[in-house]
Amino acid sequence: MHALTRRLEIAISLAIEAGALAMRMRPAPGSANAILKGPQDWVTEADGAVERFLSERLAHAFPEDGFQGEEGGVSRTGSLRWVVDPIDGTANYARGASRFCVSVACMEDATPLIGVIVAPALGETILAVKDQGARLNGTPIRAAATTDPAHAIVEVGWSRRRPNQDYLAVCEALLTMGASLRHGGSGALGLADVAIGRIDAYAELHINLWDVAAALMILHEAGAAVSPFLDGNGATQGNPILACAPGLAPALASLPNIPPALTP
Repeated sequence: MHALTRRLEIAISLAIEAGALAMRMRPAPGSANAILKGPQDWVTEADGAVERFLSERLAHAFPEDGFQGEEGGVSRTGSLRWVVDPIDGTANYARGASRFCVSVACMEDATPLIGVIVAPALGETILAVKDQGARLNGTPIRAAATTDPAHAIVEVGWSRRRPNQDYLAVCEALLTMGASLRHGGSGALGLADVAIGRIDAYAELHINLWDVAAALMILHEAGAAVSPFLDGNGATQGNPILACAPGLAPALASLPNIPPALTP
């Protein structure tokens, strides 16, 4: 299994160090200390610094592995590759808020092997390795047992790549089912919350690989139902995603413009 234990240990260590770097660079609360790449798509100096740190340290530890980051794209290739979002939840981070994370995943082609999400301001490390379960700060986690959407809490991520009316259609469908809606500003943490059981589903009409790569492994190992994100061009161009408690998958299969979640 490509020495996954060593890779996991190093991924955890580097993600924690990267989170500490992000904390040192975190702006004070107030107006966003960042620039816009697109509508509500923020980037800070820390995004680049954290990605460079992870790229350099992973190259030193595993020179044969590839690397893909949100800011720099694919900078190295290999049969195994690291997929990194240096700061997911940048809009929160840029205003000094706490809901952001460092996401580090190791993949073999289109198969996730390791997922590590560190939320430094929340004091949380969420991780999973293939066939070995998922954990939050060392404690095993499991998706919720919810089966009725009228009892569900659902986070709906917004993407500038899809029309607002499509987003509103998803929200309306969920509200019609009786679900309670949330929006937390970090896709990786929203997906992780499904794995932990804090919320019952996460849906987004378009999201990129670096946002979900670590979470896909965590969700799978936590027993969540997940739509086939990596189908088609998901790894290169992004896809919709739905992750949910497995008992909710049948009810949420009718959400517009999002493929149904498949139970593990």
